[in-house]
Amino acid sequence: MNSLNRIQRLVCLPIHLRLILMAMLWAGTFVAGRVLSASVEPLPGATARFGVALLLLLLISWKVEGGLPRLSRGQLLSTMALGATGVFLYNLFFLQALTLLPASRTAIFVALNPIVVALVMAVGFGERMSPLKWLGFVVALLGVALVVSRGELSLLINNLGSGLGAGELSIITAVLSWAAYTVIGKQALRGLTPLAATTYASLWGFLLLLGSSLVSPSASLFVGLSSEAITAILYLALGGTVIPFLWFYQGVTLLGPARTALYTNLVPVFGVLFGILLLDEPLLLPVLFGGGLVLMGVVMANYRASQVDQPSHQNLSNEASIGDLRIR
Repeated sequence: MNSLNRIQRLVCLPIHLRLILMAMLWAGTFVAGRVLSASVEPLPGATARFGVALLLLLLISWKVEGGLPRLSRGQLLSTMALGATGVFLYNLFFLQALTLLPASRTAIFVALNPIVVALVMAVGFGERMSPLKWLGFVVALLGVALVVSRGELSLLINNLGSGLGAGELSIITAVLSWAAYTVIGKQALRGLTPLAATTYASLWGFLLLLGSSLVSPSASLFVGLSSEAITAILYLALGGTVIPFLWFYQGVTLLGPARTALYTNLVPVFGVLFGILLLDEPLLLPVLFGGGLVLMGVVMANYRASQVDQPSHQNLSNEASIGDLRIR
């Protein structure tokens, strides 16, 4: 149980630090995913990831909250929607896009997610956002463009202008699926803790992935996994799912969907940083400048210059409680 206690203590980190570490952990999934893809096809690989993650989440739920709460009809539908969008559809289309598009092209589409979430919240739910916050979204997006293009913005623009194919449609669908997961989560979290919502979403998403894997001809590829593949699955489950998914919904509870989603723009920045530190890739000035712009954009979007940018009273009163723990 010591490992569960360590995970339990992690949820007490300051919320902005948790979201930065969330992006760092998600950046590591690209490395782990490449290791796993050498042995397992994407669909069964995602199934294994969320199968292990679900077991861990169930253990943590029992340890921290005494088990999962009974769901009302509305909560059942909302958590099923979370599993269908953020677990099943996102993984299905994101992994498909990775097989069809270069990593840089995929990253810039994923970087559109915070703006998509902000637009949905502003137009569909009437959430007011200050001009400084909108400027923060744009600055962060520009920073991501500099990072993934390594300063060659003209090449990136030409690449994006080459038309929409199956890969582009796949990654756009993935972005829309994650945006839906983020927005639906705000509704689901009104009656559930982040831990319960994440666990139920992983349950429904895992069942959908498992059903798809069983009818896939690649389902038999779980036999004879290497130690590297098993390690990758464990990282994807714990470091890529359990901890960052919990932190993500704690952020949605305390900061709102739009501000939380903006932290995902740090994922490609950490990805490039890992390449520099682990793979001896060169550190380019445009990459360094772009990473600074992403951080600046995150700070701008989270700067509380007015009451418009304050979290709702309901969210603050809830304090994103997880059992006996309180997220300060």
